[in-house]
Amino acid sequence: MTAPFRPFRPFRPFRRSVRAGVLALVLATAALVVPDAAVHRTDVLLVQADRAEGVAVRDRDVLWVLAVGSDARPGEKMTRARGDAIQLVGLNTRTGSAVAIGIPRDSWVPIPGHGYGRVNSALTYGGPGLMGRTVGNLVGVQPDYVFVTRFPFFEDMVDDIGGIHVRNPRAFSDENLKPLGFDRGRIKLDGYGAMAFARIRKTLAGGDFDRSANQQRVLRGIQQAVRARADEPGFIERGVLSVLEHMHTDLPPGELFRLGQALAHVDPAKVTTCVVGGSIGNVDGASIVRPFVAQARRYGAAARDDASLRGC
Repeated sequence: MTAPFRPFRPFRPFRRSVRAGVLALVLATAALVVPDAAVHRTDVLLVQADRAEGVAVRDRDVLWVLAVGSDARPGEKMTRARGDAIQLVGLNTRTGSAVAIGIPRDSWVPIPGHGYGRVNSALTYGGPGLMGRTVGNLVGVQPDYVFVTRFPFFEDMVDDIGGIHVRNPRAFSDENLKPLGFDRGRIKLDGYGAMAFARIRKTLAGGDFDRSANQQRVLRGIQQAVRARADEPGFIERGVLSVLEHMHTDLPPGELFRLGQALAHVDPAKVTTCVVGGSIGNVDGASIVRPFVAQARRYGAAARDDASLRGC
């Protein structure tokens, strides 16, 4: 009996390896031909953080990236402005799991060499390196990389991927950023909408804590949108080149590729998000958040080895 004809379909691992080769080529070529920041304004910064463990950490399954949205105004240096959105993201390169630990920007913490201050001021005092150490000391996990971006570039990026969907637990608005507000439920956001959704604080019941949770919803929406289009020919490669054109980095192409692969393989079903809690306080007439340090350390310890959290 003749076996039925079965059309050849490339194995998924083969397709992934071809895609990996294309991405590696794009990154290697971009390192040589992409204009530097003297031509394009630097809207994205990705640097390797200083870590006491040294280069051996690159062999671990879990990579830690501190993602910071810079509040820089036009003409201000991105890395010497306050950090607005602060998320410590862990990526497991083996399992595809990920965790985002949100840090309220008004958290009152020790900043190495500068006494106590709001955590977002660490970027102003000492740039990405000091920001990384400050957040790492709070959570008990030092980041491998620090990623800083301007909000206008963030808006463009969301528009370029066709917008995102988020699940909004409660309707809210802001007379300046979003007068018509956001409905409750699953909503679609364009670039501006995603920026406003991530930055509004004053009209949220939980203030800075709810804002940090909304930032995580936006990050999840971006990851899901990119994953949904990842198989479109040229989509990932165009995105990589677009970011590189506006990015300053000290990472070699091979390490960029490893980080990009880790991001691309995150499984949406294995993403956990938590926000460090705290109490509201006052220092010299200014409102601050006194973070629950023990909770922050517990989150960090739980997620350190596998980039997942339970009971968040």
